[in-house]
Amino acid sequence: MTKKPNILLIYTGGTIGMIKDFETGALRNFNFDELLNHIPELKLLDCSITTTSFKKPIDSSNMNPQYWVAIATIIEENYDKMDGFVVLHGSDTMSYTASALSFMLENLGKPVIFTGSQLPIGDLRTDAKENLITSIQIAALQEKGVSKIAEVCLYFEYKLYRANRTTKINAEHFEAFASLNYPELVQSGVHLVVNNEALYRPNRRKKLKVHKTLESNILLVKMFPGINEATIKYLFDYPDMKGLVLETYGAGNVTNADWFLKSLKAVIKKGIPVINVTQCSGGSVNMGLYETSTELKKMGVISAKDCTTEASLAKLMYLLGQKISANSFKTIFETSLRGEMQ
Repeated sequence: MTKKPNILLIYTGGTIGMIKDFETGALRNFNFDELLNHIPELKLLDCSITTTSFKKPIDSSNMNPQYWVAIATIIEENYDKMDGFVVLHGSDTMSYTASALSFMLENLGKPVIFTGSQLPIGDLRTDAKENLITSIQIAALQEKGVSKIAEVCLYFEYKLYRANRTTKINAEHFEAFASLNYPELVQSGVHLVVNNEALYRPNRRKKLKVHKTLESNILLVKMFPGINEATIKYLFDYPDMKGLVLETYGAGNVTNADWFLKSLKAVIKKGIPVINVTQCSGGSVNMGLYETSTELKKMGVISAKDCTTEASLAKLMYLLGQKISANSFKTIFETSLRGEMQ
């Protein structure tokens, strides 16, 4: 007899774990030990569900790398006895956290699925129940006794995405996330339709390795028409900066004004990696395609290719934490490590 998959549900905070006090109308966190009381449908799933929670659940706006390490540690400590993990997280920074976990969990051979909701679990029109039930169902999917999904994913509104390909695109719609540069992994309808060709295929013989050192002394600068020399000089002179992400126009273009290029060269001369990521939701950086990005390519700016801003930041924090030599950094960053870029 095939044993039921064991799924660990990790609650970090967020709208999904709240219920409305019908007397006051205020939202409050509910005790996750009472989960089955709120969603009795979970009893119908063909898996065993264990729950755990942050001692003090947080709003996802307060999420930071220390909490990422806490999530990774929970997964590490329960990895051998669980078949899959579902992480409940506020939607605002979910793509950042899920992207970071994809790099932190090297040789992952089991599903880690992030989900949340736009409306609380106790709301009459909530999207929480479907998101949670289907996330658990997907995490429990197995083929020949092995997890079907073996990567960090994000599930929202009938679609499972590779987490490090996602970005939040809407603050109000139930379809809050998109993955514009990579197809969805699973579509949920009457049946779960798995896109087998799109799934990440890890080397399952390798042991899980959890990386907990992340460098957060990095800067994200979004280019805009009118950004001036004084502002750039002030930002680029930040003495503790270990990495810089530039959100550029279109295919990786920036102003080619002398003062800007001079400031950028000074950063690179210090051995600080500079990442070029497009502001566009979809598409890719292609330095050298236009004159306004040719100089960036010449001076050694690193291309994020079709990576999201969230994944670029997470990858930069992760690689800086690995103390990779300056000579190798560009090559490694521009190589896909967890399916985050083409």
